[in-house]
Amino acid sequence: MHKNAISSTGASASEGARLAWSGPEPRGLLFDALPVGLCVLVEGSPQLINTYLARRLGCDDSAVRSDPVRLQALAPQLWTRLNAQPKGGLQIDCTTASGARFAGHAFLRQVPAFGPGTVLATIVENADLQQVTMSSNWRVRMLEQAESIGRSGSAEFDLQRGEALCSAGLFSLLGLPVSERPRSILRMLRWIPRDERGYVLSIWRGAIMDEPFEFQHRLLRSDGRRLEVLQRGMVETGADGRQHGYVILQDITAQREAEKRIHELANHDEVTGLANRTQLLDQIDAAVHRAHWDPQHFLLLSVQVDQVDHLKQAMGYGAGDAMAMAVASRLAALMEAGDTVARIDGGEFAMLLSPESSALDMTGAHHAQAIVAAMARAERLGAAEIVPGARVGVARFPADAETASQLLEAAQTARMDTSSMGDPIAFYTPATRAAALRRIALESGLRRAAQLGELCLQYQPQASLADGEMVGMQVLLCWNSGELGPVPAQEFLPIALQTGLIVMLGDWMRDAACAQLAAWEREGLRAPRLHLGLSSLELLQPDIVEKIAQSMAAHRIAPGMLGIEISEQALLSDMQKLLHTLTRLRAHGIELSLGDFGSGFTNLGLLRTLPIDVIKVHPSCVPDVTAATGDVSLTRAIINMAHGLQMQVLAEGVQTTGQLTLLIANGCDRMQGPVFAEAADAQALTRMLAERIRLPDSLLTRRRERTLLLVDDEPHIVASLKRLFRRDGYRIVTALSATEGLQRMAEYDVDVVLSDQRMPGMTGVEFLRRAKELYPDTIRMVLSGYTELQSITDAVNEGAIYRFLTKPWDDERLRQHVQEGFRQKEMSDDNKRLAREVVCANTALAQVNERLEAVLATQQQQIDREATRADAARDVVDHLPWPVLGVAPDGTVAMANREAQRLWGPQAGLLGASAGALLPGLKLDAIAGPQPRVTLQGRLWQVHLHPMDATGAAAPRGMLLTLSETSC
Repeated sequence: MHKNAISSTGASASEGARLAWSGPEPRGLLFDALPVGLCVLVEGSPQLINTYLARRLGCDDSAVRSDPVRLQALAPQLWTRLNAQPKGGLQIDCTTASGARFAGHAFLRQVPAFGPGTVLATIVENADLQQVTMSSNWRVRMLEQAESIGRSGSAEFDLQRGEALCSAGLFSLLGLPVSERPRSILRMLRWIPRDERGYVLSIWRGAIMDEPFEFQHRLLRSDGRRLEVLQRGMVETGADGRQHGYVILQDITAQREAEKRIHELANHDEVTGLANRTQLLDQIDAAVHRAHWDPQHFLLLSVQVDQVDHLKQAMGYGAGDAMAMAVASRLAALMEAGDTVARIDGGEFAMLLSPESSALDMTGAHHAQAIVAAMARAERLGAAEIVPGARVGVARFPADAETASQLLEAAQTARMDTSSMGDPIAFYTPATRAAALRRIALESGLRRAAQLGELCLQYQPQASLADGEMVGMQVLLCWNSGELGPVPAQEFLPIALQTGLIVMLGDWMRDAACAQLAAWEREGLRAPRLHLGLSSLELLQPDIVEKIAQSMAAHRIAPGMLGIEISEQALLSDMQKLLHTLTRLRAHGIELSLGDFGSGFTNLGLLRTLPIDVIKVHPSCVPDVTAATGDVSLTRAIINMAHGLQMQVLAEGVQTTGQLTLLIANGCDRMQGPVFAEAADAQALTRMLAERIRLPDSLLTRRRERTLLLVDDEPHIVASLKRLFRRDGYRIVTALSATEGLQRMAEYDVDVVLSDQRMPGMTGVEFLRRAKELYPDTIRMVLSGYTELQSITDAVNEGAIYRFLTKPWDDERLRQHVQEGFRQKEMSDDNKRLAREVVCANTALAQVNERLEAVLATQQQQIDREATRADAARDVVDHLPWPVLGVAPDGTVAMANREAQRLWGPQAGLLGASAGALLPGLKLDAIAGPQPRVTLQGRLWQVHLHPMDATGAAAPRGMLLTLSETSC
């Protein structure tokens, strides 16, 4: 664009304009670089064009240096069109000097600064204009789409005029129709709630120039709804010197609701709406901080409602959630102002009491009792009424803990000391924490006990009450921890059951017991049956039967040497699975026992369906001679029920000879306890087995003497009666009181009791009534000089008294009554013995029948297998391509295949024929020797003999004769 320099003093106005724009100054460079066509016209004549316009007119870049004359020739129609309208905009459609068509728009503007008649023309070709328009429209659409997707809107404020231009997105956000006219900023404030307008204005007034800012507030829609919006804004000074504001509003209502929901879920239980563990700890932590500057104590109660988890397992989540909501409602009803109720998990809840509520009950006992009472009421779920029940642990701040988590742990630890069967309320103490730490140490130690060799077995001998011999041993697991020392089984077994370690301990115990049995066998000691306990968790293992079978097979233990004991707790598990497992165990020949019977809630109806062999009576159901009559009746009922179900009865924990006497008198079958032998290790048991220990005969059975018990508080009466009955050959036992009489009945097998009526402490009728409960087979008589008609009548009607005799007595008549009593007793004993023999015979017969059925089933299976094998063998032989004959030991043909039938023909009658007659020269006694060749049907055959089932010197059961065709 450089031109020769021309002096401005002698130049015209047009030359002045040209010189101003044609030099190498930055203005000239800018003129050439703009992406639109530019042309300077002076009095309608083109003086200067830029590069963009030169190219659009079909010229090269050199045209920008052309003189006005040449420029005029480039596009005369264009200049004529521009001269027609010296200012404003117009459309252009002309032909250039090169013949090219040019269509576009021109925008004219007079520039008097460069001289009169100077016009600056901005020319844009239609194609470029369309591109610009499309780009502008695209940006507009993108803005609209971005605002729609982001639920946002924008506006530009003219702060001097107080006007605002709003985008379509902002109108959509407000629910208003789109308008392009400016709006008053003050009127726009009505879109903001009244209580937040001052806040929004203060933010704008305090804005720093050219510094963006953002804040949140609410926005009112035209339909009355309120939106949560995030406002981002900035204030700047424009080129015109005025301040402008720019704002973007984004709808974050859904985000805030989601955040609120997340906050609710993070801090509240979804089912009950109560606070959860996180919020509870926050509340406790806040209370702890308040207590630091305002010293005061408060309480935390941990509440466990087991029914929530039980219902969830038994009836599904719906029932469990319904019970949880009912519990939450009851706990909320107990709240005072400032209290907090939370649900920790499942059936575990907590109640944080404010200092004001805690001050009313310093220990927490009243609040805990209120919770227990509230949970003692039945809750109706569907058609059932269920009592939730609660166990409560109480912890206090700052006495029991210093932090929120420690306080919650203290309350939970205290609650673990409660039980559903005992006191449902427990308070945290240092001993409670020590117990919890010991429990953790026990669990940790149990995991390594087997590896460290800290486990061992003890054996509790069991005796038969029929002959006194040792008939079994209960296997007991013992743990001598290297860190904790000896740990009682009643302490570590519940922990093992809760943590699942009982499965590992059971595997070790089973293998160790089988190994000990094998060791006794190698030493030549015949050990009685070992009884292993199986927990409910072990019974649910799908491979428990295979594990037991593998242990027995690995140590070569006969099934009859092992017994399995299950507890009443196992009956609460899946009955179908339990029945299947027990049936499989019994099929292996393992004796099954039901332990701790009478201590829990046994469903008696299940006993008929379960394959139980022995019922073990809990020690609490084993009474002494001084026990109440109801206890004795319970034991007798258990024994009779078990015998009625064809089960034997074993009494646990028999401590005294009195207990043993009662058990024998009531027909118990077996026992275990200190009166026979204490639990001992394997070494001590080896000595016992070698010594063949047994119950003393004096405890087990007594000589069958006709025994008469005389009870009277007057010694001379006792002496007189003793002299009277001595001539009859009775064994006479005396007692001077009713209590002493009961003791004598425990020591001797008494047949007839003759008692006085009036005695200190216990009357004769009361004594005989007790004697009837303890020893119902005795014959009971009263000999008294005092007649109390009502008590005597009642006793006779109850069967407690067989005869009532008066003092003074007639010697012969009294002797006759006593003799009749002995005859009655002997007759009763014979009937009882016969009944027992019948029961034993029936039991033995049932066992024989079971064994015969098992044998027959086994034989039938063997026969079926043999028949299948025979059929298969017959099919194979029938399809052989050469003749085959089965020859019995006597030489007759017992079998012939199809080829043999075809060779001899159907008229030959092969079966039952003599093999020698069919094959002349056949040598049946020379199995290994050569056999003759025979000609049949004109063909030569070689005979072969094969003995069947020949083992050593044993004679074969027959021979298989085959023929093969030969040519010579």
